[in-house]
Amino acid sequence: MTELIERSGADTATGGAASARFPTRLTSGMARGPRAAAILVAVLLVAGGISVIVAATAGSTPGATRPATHPYKTVTLVSPAYKPTASVGTTDDYHCTLLNPHVKQDAYVISSQFKAGSPEDHHAILSLVPPSLAATALSDNAATGGNGWTCFGAPSLPKASILQLFDTPWLSVWAPGHGADTLPRGTGISLPAGSLVIMQVHYNLLVGDKPVQNSLVLDTVPVSKAVAPLHLDLQFAPPDIPCPAGVTGPLCDRTASLADQGRRFGSDAVQTVDFIELGCGNNISDPPAGDTASCTQSIGRAGYIDRVQGHMHLLGTKFSMILNPGTPQAKTVLNVPNYNFDYQKAYNLSTPIPVKAGDKIQINCTYNPRLAQELPILRKAPPHFVTWGDGSTDEMCLGLVWTSKSLPNSHSSA
Repeated sequence: MTELIERSGADTATGGAASARFPTRLTSGMARGPRAAAILVAVLLVAGGISVIVAATAGSTPGATRPATHPYKTVTLVSPAYKPTASVGTTDDYHCTLLNPHVKQDAYVISSQFKAGSPEDHHAILSLVPPSLAATALSDNAATGGNGWTCFGAPSLPKASILQLFDTPWLSVWAPGHGADTLPRGTGISLPAGSLVIMQVHYNLLVGDKPVQNSLVLDTVPVSKAVAPLHLDLQFAPPDIPCPAGVTGPLCDRTASLADQGRRFGSDAVQTVDFIELGCGNNISDPPAGDTASCTQSIGRAGYIDRVQGHMHLLGTKFSMILNPGTPQAKTVLNVPNYNFDYQKAYNLSTPIPVKAGDKIQINCTYNPRLAQELPILRKAPPHFVTWGDGSTDEMCLGLVWTSKSLPNSHSSA
């Protein structure tokens, strides 16, 4: 088995220095609301869950690694000030703000940087609104007085249909530890003329509830055949983490904990858990429980893996991603032996990995449930059986795999 990337939460070679676990933010969520079930079916059954995205590599500034002579255009977007307010029974707020980058010509985003305005910024997803939906987005935003809207899970428009949701691909993501989001040389994310941007921020009110103003910086280049568009496969595994030995409480029962999640975020949150369990072949009534989560899913397209990332919440300690596990061709694509919530990164592969449609990717997550009693911020929540969820005290096991159809040109100036 060939190990291609290994990074720990204390890796300083790429600018990181975090070693302590100070929970202050994050995670990417699943689609929720009345559309959740249909979206999850599509995500889990269509090519292992595919959308368009960009992730982040910490420690650089947009444009800093590119030739100064390249025709860059830098776009800076600043959100209005917003005071997060937790939904009833929760300590979390997911809020979407509509921003206009005033794109006049088709372009590619080659790097980006989300700048969090306050520690309660737990994570952010920047979603592209294509020109065909711009008028709808502007109308929806005007209906809120320009103040944006609540958007648990996916960064979608308030009244979006399922097809519209898949027409609003992710443009960039941010999590603790991210600096600039510099993509592999020769790759980019499409930014059509007339596009808008949805800035979805997950606020963790266990940290604070001050007014927040966030910003986003995009480096763009003109459309060129020299730039290979990136696509993302989202790989899921279902956490089922019992309360640790000696820790008791009414929510340490899985059924009771899921019911509590339903009260906090709505019944669709429980359906989300069930669909992820089903997508990984588990019995939704009695899935395997423990301190690890694992799932193997198919890659939906042939091409090259250029960029990877693992994501968990505050209990996560280890993450790995394996291509074609259990075969002679198995490769460890990503190994994070000391996962740190506040030092999350995406990694550009120095040598892209060729893949075929139908190849398998396995993700594996390891958790320490005792952190729920040890981390000051998590001690504020009652002990509970931890499953997949949008809340800061819930968990996730998510692998992000960026691919291009063709081998990127590593000598490109973009």
